[in-house]
Amino acid sequence: MTDQKNILVTGATDGIGRQIALELARQGYRLLLHGRSLARGEPALNELRRETGNADLSLYLADYASLEQVRMMADDIARDHTRLDGLINNAGSFFHEYIPAGDGADMTMRVNHFAPLLLTLRLMPLLKANAPSRIVNIASSAHVGVKELDFNNLINRETYDGVRVYSISKLANIMATYDLADQLAGSGVTVNCLHPGAIDTKLMRDSFKLEGASVEQGAQTPVYLATSSEVEGISGKYFIRMQERPSSPLSNDPAARRQMREISEKAIAAFL
Repeated sequence: MTDQKNILVTGATDGIGRQIALELARQGYRLLLHGRSLARGEPALNELRRETGNADLSLYLADYASLEQVRMMADDIARDHTRLDGLINNAGSFFHEYIPAGDGADMTMRVNHFAPLLLTLRLMPLLKANAPSRIVNIASSAHVGVKELDFNNLINRETYDGVRVYSISKLANIMATYDLADQLAGSGVTVNCLHPGAIDTKLMRDSFKLEGASVEQGAQTPVYLATSSEVEGISGKYFIRMQERPSSPLSNDPAARRQMREISEKAIAAFL
């Protein structure tokens, strides 16, 4: 049993996110569960309470297609809680076709990268005030397929490739992890990222037409990074199967990281 630490799990209504929430709830954590809508979130919340016997679960709603909703959710969490010990950025999606996000952005980048980055930064005062605390970003080994980037035309809507853009969004997750780790050094807040494996989730089946490993396997590394004493104080690393691994050369390129950071900061600036 824990000392009732608070952990926020995004995308907690299905797939890996739900399994992460299930395992943490069983361990006695007080969980803040993010869902896209009440129709999806409320049944998941009630099911998790029944399955785990943990009543300390609360639901927060935000559609990641709207950065305004993400901002409002972060503000609701900061209003309701005086501590946040962990943030697991799991929510994400895949789009086969280009979908404009309303401000020139692509929906894949908004949902998979800009929204979780905004949430993290909005909650940073709460994470810092309650250090030591941990941020865990779920990325993907798909990022290694991105060998170069044209930052003047990052998405290229004319030749849109959903798999490539998804991979770029996960590369951006890793770059942001490394940037945040540098910025947070000495603060008591650690931030790491991971590849959960090719997991049998709705996203994997519907988007990539693939079957994979179990969600139980997919949840292992996120739960490990969020809770294990073995990684206490470790920050700015990329993990696979609970082991530190190197990410792609491009993810470690200082110039590329700087350009991605500038794009990301511009995308979320109005909501910080």
